Amino acid sequence: MAKYSQKSQDKVKKELTERKQEKLKSGRSGKTVKSRKQAIAIGLSEARKAGARVPRKNSSKKS
Repeated sequence: MAKYSQKSQDKVKKELTERKQEKLKSGRSGKTVKSRKQAIAIGLSEARKAGARVPRKNSSKKS
């Protein structure tokens, strides 16, 4: 199983805190993020951009 770095955990924690305070906004639309899963995804995305050790995104499976 892939491991998450401490840096990526900190980013996710920061995004979840912002979501609770209703300060976290989504990309282009700028709407307030209400979903916990979306807040985690934003945190992991920022961690990837910062160069933290984060497992690759799951690719969509075609059936």
